[in-house]
Amino acid sequence: MSVRAMEGTCLAALVRMAIPVCKAAERQCPRSGPGRKPDYADWQITVLIMIAILARRKSKSAQYRFLYEHRHELQDWLNLSGAFPARSTYFQRYRRAHGTFQTAIAEQGRKAIREGIADATTVAVDKSPIRARGPEWHHKDRRRGTIPKGLHGVDRDSTWTYSEHHRWVQGYAYEVVVSAGKRGITMPLLASAATANVSEHVSFGPKIKQLPKQVRHVLADAGYDNNRYGDEIEYAPDGHRTGRRFVCARNQRNKPKRRGSSPCSKSILAARERRQRRLQFFTGPTGQRLKSRRCQTVEPFNQWFKSLFEVDHRAWHRGLANNKTQLLGALCCYQLLVRFNHRCGRHNGRVKWMLDTL
Repeated sequence: MSVRAMEGTCLAALVRMAIPVCKAAERQCPRSGPGRKPDYADWQITVLIMIAILARRKSKSAQYRFLYEHRHELQDWLNLSGAFPARSTYFQRYRRAHGTFQTAIAEQGRKAIREGIADATTVAVDKSPIRARGPEWHHKDRRRGTIPKGLHGVDRDSTWTYSEHHRWVQGYAYEVVVSAGKRGITMPLLASAATANVSEHVSFGPKIKQLPKQVRHVLADAGYDNNRYGDEIEYAPDGHRTGRRFVCARNQRNKPKRRGSSPCSKSILAARERRQRRLQFFTGPTGQRLKSRRCQTVEPFNQWFKSLFEVDHRAWHRGLANNKTQLLGALCCYQLLVRFNHRCGRHNGRVKWMLDTL
């Protein structure tokens, strides 16, 4: 493909938009430790991976082949002095790029809020599993660490999880916080990826401190129901209210314990009272309206995102590090497409069309 043909698409414009985001992400998570400085900056490798994901090349070999075919144009766009990155370099850096992508998603989410694309007064969080490549590895064999004879291509990093919607799934999962306000569109603001068995009680905690300052309501399903999240969202360390509300369905497993004859401490009674107030708000008219908004934002987004990047059936790669990079890179690409689409005045109506033309 010629330089003119490449620049005739929106790919060149997308690359120009991605470069400052990836540079900012690299500054926020600089390299540390011994060893010489790499020949290629993290932001350059990150943009190359984004281009390969936008082209929807699913294997790393196909990705590198596509990039190498257009190496002359890419070297000009990314200021790659000297030789183009070798295949082994791309494969090695691919496994480590997920940290930069996670920071880039948060950076691009803040940009979307400033540009008026997303309304972050209300956000919704959800975890969605992705089936692993290869055959299923049964629990009993996994516990023994043995692979049955004749079972080839097992992804050893994948794990099992269960949900009411997906049932049993062996694979990986991503967790995303999206904007769910009345104004603006559904836009990813924060994200992470891990094996499928990582609980929502573990994965969402670090994201609470990164929530935009505009947030007033955090919407979640019953999988996120715990007092620690509610207190961290609604109360500051000094005990004062933050003005936010954690709107979360009650997990039936979290039933109050029967009160015995022994008296409870004041802290336990206060935690019970705070939890009861949250449940009363959730079951009230305002809480139910916010619950319906969650069903109209993050759940349809997961289906749309998986279909758009073709991960609704299987993951692209084997291995945790590879899939973390791909999933977070795809979310970063989605943000980029939405921002570019908004600049063109199409208001999110042509995202799939743009992706298909790349």
